[in-house]
Amino acid sequence: MSGYRVKEIYATLQGEGAQSGRAAVFLRFTGCNLWSGREEDRATATCRFCDTDFVGTDGPGGGRFSNADSLADTVEHAWQSELAAPATDANRLVVCTGGEPLLQLDAALLDALHARGFEIAVETNGTRPLPAPGNRGGLDWITVSPKAGAPLALTSGDELKLVFPQPTLMPDAVAGLDFTHFFLQPMDGPKQIENIQAAIAFCQAHPRWRLSLQTHKLVGLA
Repeated sequence: MSGYRVKEIYATLQGEGAQSGRAAVFLRFTGCNLWSGREEDRATATCRFCDTDFVGTDGPGGGRFSNADSLADTVEHAWQSELAAPATDANRLVVCTGGEPLLQLDAALLDALHARGFEIAVETNGTRPLPAPGNRGGLDWITVSPKAGAPLALTSGDELKLVFPQPTLMPDAVAGLDFTHFFLQPMDGPKQIENIQAAIAFCQAHPRWRLSLQTHKLVGLA
């Protein structure tokens, strides 16, 4: 890869899923293969409910990085400066997200981040192959969030997080995949309260599934 295009890099707490509440640096890549990120294209996109800005490189810490080491150094700086964490901290976590991070995340960047002591998590729509050989592709934590109409290339990982409801992608269709944790995350938007109640009812009736809320929004974190 000739370089990386990054929307933003910032320190926060993970707000969703099994690692909710854990300190992390979020590395948000630009671009997605299921939506351009532009409102004029939303109605014809495969994924129409995304609530994230992943267009351009103008966010905090964002930019174009010519190589893996320069990007990994920026992630490390965010961990040390924004979290005031010691250089020897053993709990470093970087969450690679987007957009779709597996359009850009590669073995060179994984190596550079691991060399700086980071545990690497990815949040992906699951339509792209893993960035390195092996059953975990060089990643320490894999979160797949399937989207209706988008065939899955990744059918195993740590957590499957299904935005709910998606009328043509119900939980039963993915419940048999090889994940440790299964989460329903109520779809944001004008029907959010209704969606929360529907997700609660489904989780109560199907205990394999757990409710995932966007807690970072509830407490005012990015």
